[in-house]
Amino acid sequence: MTDPAPTDQTHPRVTAVIATRDRPGLLERAVQAVLDQDYPGEIECVVVYDHCDIRPLDVRVPERGRTLSYVNNTHRQGLPGGRNTGADVATGELIAFCDDDDLWLPARLSRQVELLRRRPDAAAASCGIRLQGPGIAKERRLDRDEVILDDFLADRVMEVHSSTMLVRRSTWDAIGPVDEEIPGGYGEDYEWLLRVAAHGPVVIAPEVLVVVDWHGGSFFFGRWAVIVEASRYLLAKHPELARSRTGLARIHGQIAFALASGHRRGEALRELVRVVRLNPTEKRVLVTLPVALGLVSGERVLSLAQRRGRGV
Repeated sequence: MTDPAPTDQTHPRVTAVIATRDRPGLLERAVQAVLDQDYPGEIECVVVYDHCDIRPLDVRVPERGRTLSYVNNTHRQGLPGGRNTGADVATGELIAFCDDDDLWLPARLSRQVELLRRRPDAAAASCGIRLQGPGIAKERRLDRDEVILDDFLADRVMEVHSSTMLVRRSTWDAIGPVDEEIPGGYGEDYEWLLRVAAHGPVVIAPEVLVVVDWHGGSFFFGRWAVIVEASRYLLAKHPELARSRTGLARIHGQIAFALASGHRRGEALRELVRVVRLNPTEKRVLVTLPVALGLVSGERVLSLAQRRGRGV
């Protein structure tokens, strides 16, 4: 990483990293929202083009307190490498991320920086989100002021979305970059969050400060073998996940669903036995059984869940 520029303690410089494969329109919207934050401190926006040509953007850069730069991904192709490239060149004392199709609301940084100022023990800050897309406009906000490691072991905590994260540079240096080895990049945000929360609590702004584009699809839609491999990689890398039977059942339930959806039905049923032993009330048992029995496709089940703003 580049050495951080000196800033005052009240309004430290923030580096916002947006990794992209270049989505015209959506990318401009995301970048403009970063530059238009009401935060009085300096904001450096770094757009990382992931193995595609750099395209200067048609956005308005305020004359004072805002900079915009473009770099190519110098790490492994994919979102983890893009985020790590952005962090490599970051000069801010705080690092924030935004997906190229998401949108920060104006008060996001002001509110989160203030939270971190009040909580020197916190490793990072997050906030509420609004899922917005065809047929859905749904707010997701937490009823607590922090999330700790045990919370993440028990549940993914969807509200702590990657586009909401504001992390101290000291935290980033202590825990290391986003894992580029995780198969297909699947679940890289959750894996990184486990390391963040092991370093310190994630404090939560209860307000909705980020709009998450929810288009009912996913880069991983139908890539069942990748999901199985990545989930098993996660379990091997983080043995502390075994501390929560509920959380362990959730991950094995996801593996079972992916196995069933990939027509590996015998493996899926054996995985479901493990899930039931860990947590008989795990909801993925009920959605996986019809898929394993060939009554409905995994794609159909996932599509229905996503229309409600949920995953499987």
